[in-house]
Amino acid sequence: MNLKSASRRLCLLSLSALSLALPAAKAQDATPAPAATPALKALAIAKIKATPAILASASGANRKNSIDRMSQALDGQLISAVQQTRKFTVLARSDSDALIEENAASGKTFAFTESDLTLVVTIDDFQDVTQTATFAAIGKTATKRVVRFSTVAKLYETKTNKLVETANFQEQNLDTEELLPASSTDGGELSDSLLLALTRRMSEQIAQRVADVAFPARILAKTGKIVTINRGEGTGIAAGQLWEVFALGAELTDPDTGASLGREEMPVGKVRIQRVTPRTAQGEISGEDLGIDRGAIVRRVAQ
Repeated sequence: MNLKSASRRLCLLSLSALSLALPAAKAQDATPAPAATPALKALAIAKIKATPAILASASGANRKNSIDRMSQALDGQLISAVQQTRKFTVLARSDSDALIEENAASGKTFAFTESDLTLVVTIDDFQDVTQTATFAAIGKTATKRVVRFSTVAKLYETKTNKLVETANFQEQNLDTEELLPASSTDGGELSDSLLLALTRRMSEQIAQRVADVAFPARILAKTGKIVTINRGEGTGIAAGQLWEVFALGAELTDPDTGASLGREEMPVGKVRIQRVTPRTAQGEISGEDLGIDRGAIVRRVAQ
Protein backbone atom coordinates (compact mmCIF):
# COMPACT_ATOMS: atom_id res chain seq x y z
CA MET A 1 0.00 0.00 0.00
CA ASN A 2 1.49 3.33 -1.01
CA LEU A 3 1.60 6.42 1.20
CA LYS A 4 -1.23 8.16 -0.63
CA SER A 5 -3.60 5.19 -0.19
CA ALA A 6 -2.74 4.84 3.49
CA SER A 7 -3.43 8.54 4.09
CA ARG A 8 -6.80 8.30 2.33
CA ARG A 9 -7.76 5.24 4.38
CA LEU A 10 -6.83 6.96 7.65
CA CYS A 11 -9.00 9.96 6.69
CA LEU A 12 -11.98 7.71 5.96
CA LEU A 13 -11.58 5.94 9.30
CA SER A 14 -11.48 9.29 11.12
CA LEU A 15 -14.67 10.49 9.40
CA SER A 16 -16.40 7.21 10.25
CA ALA A 17 -15.49 7.51 13.93
CA LEU A 18 -16.71 11.12 13.97
CA SER A 19 -20.05 10.14 12.40
CA LEU A 20 -20.53 7.48 15.06
CA ALA A 21 -19.70 9.92 17.87
CA LEU A 22 -22.07 12.67 16.69
CA PRO A 23 -25.37 10.76 17.32
CA ALA A 24 -24.14 9.83 20.79
CA ALA A 25 -23.31 13.46 21.50
CA LYS A 26 -26.68 14.59 20.16
CA ALA A 27 -28.46 11.96 22.26
CA GLN A 28 -26.60 13.19 25.33
CA ASP A 29 -27.50 16.82 24.54
CA ALA A 30 -31.15 15.81 24.01
CA THR A 31 -31.45 14.38 27.52
CA PRO A 32 -34.35 16.32 29.10
CA ALA A 33 -33.47 18.62 31.95
CA PRO A 34 -34.95 17.84 35.35
CA ALA A 35 -38.44 19.26 35.77
CA ALA A 36 -38.53 22.51 37.72
CA THR A 37 -40.02 22.32 41.20
CA PRO A 38 -43.45 24.01 41.21
CA ALA A 39 -43.29 27.36 42.99
CA LEU A 40 -45.82 28.36 45.61
CA LYS A 41 -48.24 31.07 44.54
CA ALA A 42 -48.01 34.28 46.55
CA LEU A 43 -51.34 35.07 48.25
CA ALA A 44 -51.89 38.53 49.73
CA ILE A 45 -54.49 38.68 52.51
CA ALA A 46 -56.09 42.09 52.83
CA LYS A 47 -57.00 43.49 56.24
CA ILE A 48 -60.39 42.23 57.46
CA LYS A 49 -63.04 44.94 57.39
CA ALA A 50 -66.74 45.23 58.17
CA THR A 51 -69.16 47.01 55.84
CA PRO A 52 -70.00 50.63 56.83
CA ALA A 53 -73.63 49.64 57.46
CA ILE A 54 -72.60 46.89 59.88
CA LEU A 55 -70.25 49.25 61.73
CA ALA A 56 -73.00 51.86 62.04
CA SER A 57 -75.47 49.26 63.31
CA ALA A 58 -72.98 47.85 65.80
CA SER A 59 -72.17 51.31 67.09
CA GLY A 60 -75.83 52.18 67.51
CA ALA A 61 -76.50 48.95 69.39
CA ASN A 62 -73.48 49.49 71.65
CA ARG A 63 -71.69 46.49 70.12
CA LYS A 64 -68.81 48.33 68.40
CA ASN A 65 -66.21 46.78 70.67
CA SER A 66 -67.50 43.26 69.88
CA ILE A 67 -67.23 43.63 66.12
CA ASP A 68 -63.79 45.27 66.38
CA ARG A 69 -62.51 42.38 68.44
CA MET A 70 -64.12 39.89 66.09
CA SER A 71 -62.52 41.40 62.96
CA GLN A 72 -59.09 41.66 64.59
CA ALA A 73 -59.25 38.07 65.82
CA LEU A 74 -60.45 36.83 62.41
CA ASP A 75 -57.55 38.62 60.74
CA GLY A 76 -54.93 36.73 62.74
CA GLN A 77 -56.77 33.40 62.61
CA LEU A 78 -57.21 33.63 58.82
CA ILE A 79 -53.51 34.28 58.22
CA SER A 80 -52.68 31.25 60.38
CA ALA A 81 -55.27 29.02 58.69
CA VAL A 82 -54.08 29.88 55.16
CA GLN A 83 -50.45 29.33 56.16
CA GLN A 84 -51.35 25.90 57.55
CA THR A 85 -52.65 24.78 54.15
CA ARG A 86 -49.00 24.95 53.01
CA LYS A 87 -50.20 25.83 49.52
CA PHE A 88 -49.19 29.51 49.36
CA THR A 89 -46.53 32.02 50.22
CA VAL A 90 -48.65 34.18 52.53
CA LEU A 91 -48.36 37.98 52.44
CA ALA A 92 -50.18 39.44 55.45
CA ARG A 93 -51.05 43.01 54.50
CA SER A 94 -52.40 43.79 57.98
CA ASP A 95 -48.84 43.41 59.33
CA SER A 96 -47.45 46.06 56.98
CA ASP A 97 -47.12 48.66 59.79
CA ALA A 98 -44.81 46.36 61.74
CA LEU A 99 -42.80 45.56 58.61
CA ILE A 100 -42.45 49.24 57.71
CA GLU A 101 -41.20 50.02 61.22
CA GLU A 102 -38.70 47.15 61.18
CA ASN A 103 -37.35 48.13 57.75
CA ALA A 104 -36.99 51.75 58.85
CA ALA A 105 -35.09 50.66 61.97
CA SER A 106 -32.55 48.84 59.80
CA GLY A 107 -32.30 51.65 57.24
CA LYS A 108 -34.16 49.81 54.49
CA THR A 109 -36.98 51.01 52.27
CA PHE A 110 -40.15 48.94 52.66
CA ALA A 111 -41.89 47.65 49.52
CA PHE A 112 -44.82 45.28 49.18
CA THR A 113 -43.94 41.91 47.68
CA GLU A 114 -45.84 41.23 44.46
CA SER A 115 -48.64 38.68 44.80
CA ASP A 116 -50.30 36.27 42.39
CA LEU A 117 -53.65 36.24 44.21
CA THR A 118 -55.38 38.61 46.63
CA LEU A 119 -57.92 37.49 49.24
CA VAL A 120 -60.41 40.12 50.42
CA VAL A 121 -62.74 39.20 53.30
CA THR A 122 -65.54 41.49 54.46
CA ILE A 123 -67.85 41.04 57.45
CA ASP A 124 -71.33 41.69 56.02
CA ASP A 125 -73.55 40.59 58.92
CA PHE A 126 -73.14 40.75 62.68
CA GLN A 127 -75.62 39.99 65.44
CA ASP A 128 -74.79 40.09 69.13
CA VAL A 129 -77.96 39.60 71.16
CA THR A 130 -78.30 39.28 74.91
CA GLN A 131 -81.25 37.13 76.01
CA THR A 132 -82.69 36.74 79.49
CA ALA A 133 -84.77 33.78 80.58
CA THR A 134 -86.70 33.72 83.88
CA PHE A 135 -87.45 30.40 85.56
CA ALA A 136 -90.36 31.20 87.87
CA ALA A 137 -90.50 27.69 89.33
CA ILE A 138 -87.04 28.00 90.84
CA GLY A 139 -86.94 31.77 91.14
CA LYS A 140 -83.82 32.26 89.03
CA THR A 141 -82.90 34.28 85.96
CA ALA A 142 -80.27 33.28 83.37
CA THR A 143 -78.66 35.71 80.94
CA LYS A 144 -77.01 34.42 77.80
CA ARG A 145 -75.51 35.85 74.64
CA VAL A 146 -76.09 34.66 71.07
CA VAL A 147 -73.54 35.81 68.50
CA ARG A 148 -73.79 35.31 64.75
CA PHE A 149 -71.65 36.77 61.99
CA SER A 150 -71.10 36.15 58.31
CA THR A 151 -68.47 37.11 55.77
CA VAL A 152 -68.04 37.26 52.02
CA ALA A 153 -64.64 36.15 50.71
CA LYS A 154 -63.42 37.26 47.28
CA LEU A 155 -60.34 35.84 45.56
CA TYR A 156 -58.76 38.03 42.86
CA GLU A 157 -56.01 37.47 40.30
CA THR A 158 -53.78 40.36 41.33
CA LYS A 159 -52.23 41.25 37.95
CA THR A 160 -55.55 41.43 36.09
CA ASN A 161 -57.89 42.26 39.02
CA LYS A 162 -60.04 39.40 37.72
CA LEU A 163 -62.44 37.91 40.28
CA VAL A 164 -61.59 34.21 40.48
CA GLU A 165 -64.01 33.03 43.17
CA THR A 166 -66.45 34.38 45.74
CA ALA A 167 -68.19 32.63 48.62
CA ASN A 168 -70.28 33.40 51.69
CA PHE A 169 -69.62 31.96 55.14
CA GLN A 170 -71.65 32.09 58.35
CA GLU A 171 -70.86 31.14 61.94
CA GLN A 172 -72.74 31.33 65.21
CA ASN A 173 -72.24 30.06 68.73
CA LEU A 174 -74.38 26.94 68.89
CA ASP A 175 -73.61 26.36 72.57
CA THR A 176 -74.90 29.66 73.93
CA GLU A 177 -72.64 31.35 76.42
CA GLU A 178 -74.03 32.26 79.85
CA LEU A 179 -72.91 35.61 81.22
CA LEU A 180 -72.50 36.83 84.77
CA PRO A 181 -75.09 39.45 85.83
CA ALA A 182 -72.37 42.11 86.11
CA SER A 183 -71.26 41.59 82.53
CA SER A 184 -74.69 41.54 80.92
CA THR A 185 -74.88 45.34 80.81
CA ASP A 186 -71.35 46.23 79.72
CA GLY A 187 -72.08 46.64 76.02
CA GLY A 188 -71.34 43.32 74.43
CA GLU A 189 -68.04 42.03 75.78
CA LEU A 190 -67.34 38.67 74.21
CA SER A 191 -65.35 36.12 76.18
CA ASP A 192 -62.05 35.05 74.63
CA SER A 193 -63.16 31.41 74.34
CA LEU A 194 -66.31 32.27 72.38
CA LEU A 195 -64.54 34.75 70.13
CA LEU A 196 -61.69 32.38 69.32
CA ALA A 197 -64.02 29.46 68.62
CA LEU A 198 -66.12 31.47 66.16
CA THR A 199 -63.22 33.09 64.32
CA ARG A 200 -61.25 29.83 64.16
CA ARG A 201 -64.12 27.96 62.50
CA MET A 202 -64.72 30.83 60.09
CA SER A 203 -61.05 31.18 59.14
CA GLU A 204 -60.67 27.42 58.54
CA GLN A 205 -63.69 27.45 56.20
CA ILE A 206 -62.30 30.36 54.18
CA ALA A 207 -58.76 28.96 54.02
CA GLN A 208 -60.01 25.56 52.91
CA ARG A 209 -62.17 27.10 50.16
CA VAL A 210 -59.25 29.17 48.85
CA ALA A 211 -56.94 26.13 48.86
CA ASP A 212 -59.55 24.00 47.10
CA VAL A 213 -60.06 26.59 44.37
CA ALA A 214 -56.33 26.89 43.64
CA PHE A 215 -55.32 23.31 44.45
CA PRO A 216 -58.06 20.67 44.92
CA ALA A 217 -57.21 17.91 47.41
CA ARG A 218 -55.64 14.91 45.68
CA ILE A 219 -54.56 11.37 46.37
CA LEU A 220 -50.78 11.14 46.69
CA ALA A 221 -50.40 7.39 47.06
CA LYS A 222 -52.41 4.17 47.26
CA THR A 223 -51.40 0.95 48.98
CA GLY A 224 -54.09 -1.71 48.96
CA LYS A 225 -57.19 -0.05 50.42
CA ILE A 226 -55.23 2.76 52.12
CA VAL A 227 -54.76 6.12 50.36
CA THR A 228 -52.76 9.20 51.34
CA ILE A 229 -54.26 12.66 50.71
CA ASN A 230 -52.37 15.97 50.49
CA ARG A 231 -54.30 17.60 53.31
CA GLY A 232 -53.10 17.74 56.91
CA GLU A 233 -53.79 19.33 60.28
CA GLY A 234 -55.45 22.74 60.21
CA THR A 235 -57.11 22.23 56.81
CA GLY A 236 -60.50 20.99 58.00
CA ILE A 237 -59.82 17.28 57.45
CA ALA A 238 -60.42 14.96 60.41
CA ALA A 239 -60.64 11.28 61.30
CA GLY A 240 -64.07 9.80 60.61
CA GLN A 241 -64.93 12.09 57.69
CA LEU A 242 -66.11 10.59 54.39
CA TRP A 243 -64.50 11.94 51.21
CA GLU A 244 -65.55 11.16 47.63
CA VAL A 245 -62.93 10.39 44.97
CA PHE A 246 -63.14 11.67 41.37
CA ALA A 247 -61.06 10.55 38.39
CA LEU A 248 -60.27 13.33 35.90
CA GLY A 249 -61.53 13.03 32.32
CA ALA A 250 -61.60 15.25 29.24
CA GLU A 251 -61.30 19.05 29.25
CA LEU A 252 -64.69 20.80 29.28
CA THR A 253 -65.52 24.03 27.44
CA ASP A 254 -68.58 26.24 27.87
CA PRO A 255 -70.34 26.22 24.45
CA ASP A 256 -71.72 29.74 25.03
CA THR A 257 -68.56 31.57 26.05
CA GLY A 258 -65.77 29.24 24.98
CA ALA A 259 -64.35 29.46 28.51
CA SER A 260 -62.65 26.45 30.03
CA LEU A 261 -64.72 24.68 32.70
CA GLY A 262 -61.90 22.42 33.84
CA ARG A 263 -61.85 18.68 33.39
CA GLU A 264 -64.69 16.21 33.65
CA GLU A 265 -64.86 14.52 37.06
CA MET A 266 -66.11 10.94 37.33
CA PRO A 267 -66.91 9.50 40.81
CA VAL A 268 -64.89 6.33 41.40
CA GLY A 269 -65.34 5.65 45.12
CA LYS A 270 -65.25 6.96 48.68
CA VAL A 271 -62.61 7.12 51.40
CA ARG A 272 -63.08 7.20 55.19
CA ILE A 273 -60.35 9.25 56.91
CA GLN A 274 -58.43 7.23 59.52
CA ARG A 275 -55.47 9.39 60.51
CA VAL A 276 -54.34 13.00 60.10
CA THR A 277 -50.71 14.14 60.29
CA PRO A 278 -49.28 17.69 60.07
CA ARG A 279 -48.94 17.48 56.26
CA THR A 280 -51.08 14.57 55.02
CA ALA A 281 -54.05 12.35 55.89
CA GLN A 282 -54.65 8.65 55.39
CA GLY A 283 -57.97 7.00 54.70
CA GLU A 284 -59.41 3.61 53.89
CA ILE A 285 -61.45 2.95 50.76
CA SER A 286 -65.10 2.52 51.76
CA GLY A 287 -67.23 0.37 49.45
CA GLU A 288 -66.50 -0.11 45.75
CA ASP A 289 -63.24 0.93 44.11
CA LEU A 290 -64.05 1.88 40.50
CA GLY A 291 -60.61 3.22 39.67
CA ILE A 292 -59.24 5.11 42.68
CA ASP A 293 -55.64 5.98 41.86
CA ARG A 294 -52.86 8.47 42.45
CA GLY A 295 -53.71 11.99 41.24
CA ALA A 296 -57.48 11.63 41.68
CA ILE A 297 -59.35 14.56 43.26
CA VAL A 298 -61.09 14.10 46.62
CA ARG A 299 -63.87 16.21 48.14
CA ARG A 300 -65.54 15.94 51.52
CA VAL A 301 -69.05 14.46 51.54
CA ALA A 302 -71.54 16.70 53.40
CA GLN A 303 -72.97 14.88 56.41
